[in-house]
Amino acid sequence: MERVQKKTKRARETFRVALAGNPNSGKTSLFNVLTGTHQHVGNYPGVTVERREGHYTYGDSKFEILDLPGTYSLTSFSPEERIAQEVLIEDDLDVVVVIVDSTVLGRSLTLLAQIMLAGANPVLCLNMSDEADKAGLEIDVGKLRTLLGFPVVRTTGHKGLGSTELKEAIARAAHHAVQENRLVLGERLKRALADIVKRLPETMAHDRGRDWIASRLLLGDASFTDKLAKGGEKHAAIDEAGRWRKKIERETGQDITLFMTQHYFGFVDGLLREAVTQYKHIDSRAVSDHIDMILVNRYLGIPFFLVIMYLIFWITFSLGNYPMDWITTGLNILGNLVSSLWPPGSDSALRSLLVDGIIGGVGGVLVFLPNIILLFMGLAFLEDSGYMARAAFLMDRLMHRFGLHGKSFVPMMTGFGCSIPGIMATRTLENERDRLTTMLVLPLMSCGARLPIWMLLIPAFFAPAWHAPILFLIYFTGIVLALLIALLLRRSLLAGEDAPFVMELPPYRLPTLRAVGIKMFERSWMYLRKAGTIILGFSIIMWAITSYPKLDRFQVDSDIAAGKIVVMTKDTEDISKAQGDVQILTPEQVRDRRAAENLEYSVAGRIGRFIEPVMHPLGFDWRIDTAMLGAFAAKELFVSQIGIVFSLGAADDTSVDLRAVLRKSYSPLTGFTLMLFMLIAMPCMATIAVTSRESGSWKWAALQLFGLTAIAWILSAIVFQVGNLFI
Repeated sequence: MERVQKKTKRARETFRVALAGNPNSGKTSLFNVLTGTHQHVGNYPGVTVERREGHYTYGDSKFEILDLPGTYSLTSFSPEERIAQEVLIEDDLDVVVVIVDSTVLGRSLTLLAQIMLAGANPVLCLNMSDEADKAGLEIDVGKLRTLLGFPVVRTTGHKGLGSTELKEAIARAAHHAVQENRLVLGERLKRALADIVKRLPETMAHDRGRDWIASRLLLGDASFTDKLAKGGEKHAAIDEAGRWRKKIERETGQDITLFMTQHYFGFVDGLLREAVTQYKHIDSRAVSDHIDMILVNRYLGIPFFLVIMYLIFWITFSLGNYPMDWITTGLNILGNLVSSLWPPGSDSALRSLLVDGIIGGVGGVLVFLPNIILLFMGLAFLEDSGYMARAAFLMDRLMHRFGLHGKSFVPMMTGFGCSIPGIMATRTLENERDRLTTMLVLPLMSCGARLPIWMLLIPAFFAPAWHAPILFLIYFTGIVLALLIALLLRRSLLAGEDAPFVMELPPYRLPTLRAVGIKMFERSWMYLRKAGTIILGFSIIMWAITSYPKLDRFQVDSDIAAGKIVVMTKDTEDISKAQGDVQILTPEQVRDRRAAENLEYSVAGRIGRFIEPVMHPLGFDWRIDTAMLGAFAAKELFVSQIGIVFSLGAADDTSVDLRAVLRKSYSPLTGFTLMLFMLIAMPCMATIAVTSRESGSWKWAALQLFGLTAIAWILSAIVFQVGNLFI
């Protein structure tokens, strides 16, 4: 097709650029190379499809980069592909960089043909060029530039090679838009699209995307025909498209979709014949296949995966302990410094807010940041190496036995970082029952928000040698429960046919420090941002409801006045315990009694007391119940809240060892039961909201919230009651 674009150079120095490409083409790696840390992540308006944007400066111009969702085609109807299509047609883009895997150009260039038809101003990026060289592919870049009429560059995204050439190509395309569209789809199709374009309304009279709109009308795409049909009346362009569709199908004997697809592939085959030569027959994936003989072995694969995950958890604990101690020391120094601004023993509300509410609450969550960073680093390494996709393939047979699709493994693994992107990732599942099943059980994957809870409770109740095994056990328990509940759902509420498993396995690659670092930074920053917003707000609220109202008189003081309690001093050190019912308490114990009475009298204490009978079979008292109140807002809040609950009253000692207090107050059985309950119960409110949005109904979100909480109560009660029989 030969069509002159009227697009001219913009009189501005800021250009909008979109990156488009197939999944596993290295698009995200190139986005990271181009933008570095100048990027942010959000959602497209009205949907939960991730929107990644960034920018960089080259010469005198600024380039705003939009990383489009990965897609194989613009003709499908998944949310990601629909978003990519709408952005390419409707957004004011200066350049579209089409990133392709150089080792599979026959498949990758089909997307380029569709983007050319959409009227974009393209740059072709031949990524993974090093792997193409190893495969014996010789790509004549100059010939491709001549045939296509726009810039073509070679890159190796995960190593950052070719990034300067890519920036130069983008700048050249931005300042000198392509003047001739050299997409060739055959004379018959060219005439059909031209006739349909002539009948498009003035509202669609812009050059960019007219041929694409005509092609969608020719295919009978309802989303395009509905825009033209007003009041039930067909538009002339729709009639013309219908006429050409019947004509082509009658003359060729082919379905119109197959006819157009063949012309796309015909254009791609022509490019490959002219510009690509395979000078030696080398299997580019031979090394990956040899590695897979071990890592994806039928018998060794799953044990090897479990060993890898155990090592990640061991590193999370072992290496994370040192920076945790540094942060704890720093927070204690800060707390003591702030506390020293008031006289010893002061009961100032402002002092308590700053030390107990803010430093104790938010600091109690920040102390676990090193563990979060290490866990995210391990998961990012697995993702970028290509192993995560193989883990999904490896788990397919096992997951099918429990009613889950093999592809469900990827969203579930994403859930180890955060349930929200995990639920959003279920969009890759074509079958609606598979999607619903996966998103309903996904909160059982122990997310990063729960990790601070484990980092607090495990060292509090278990010896160092048991730290990594207990952490591994809690993650493993979540996986097993997810499989069992999924099986129950697929045999009851979500019964139906299983979808086949089809998934591309990318070759193994050595992740770069830059790529892993950016992923680690993004996810850790989300954790920090939550600590500075949601957790800070709820810590202040929690401090308020645990501090007020205050008691005027304490029972412990009445008992002292009545002689039932003796406060230990130098004069009372020799008093015998045989003095009837008289208790001997230290001044610190008296202070703790007052704090406990104050807490029990507060709003939070009363709520905790109210629900205590319900939680008593699990071994929880009103203090634990009180600390769990805000966990529905964010799981990390449990740590800050229980810190607030146990630090109140420590006016002269801001370095209270929370783990030691918990160890003194509860048994290891209670500690493990608490971990089990926090693993299963009450997904956070953001997770519930996203589940509702993704499933299209609040009933599934309600089932997730109340169903998992009920299961948590039952299993935790069984564990605690049975465990008590053996203690």
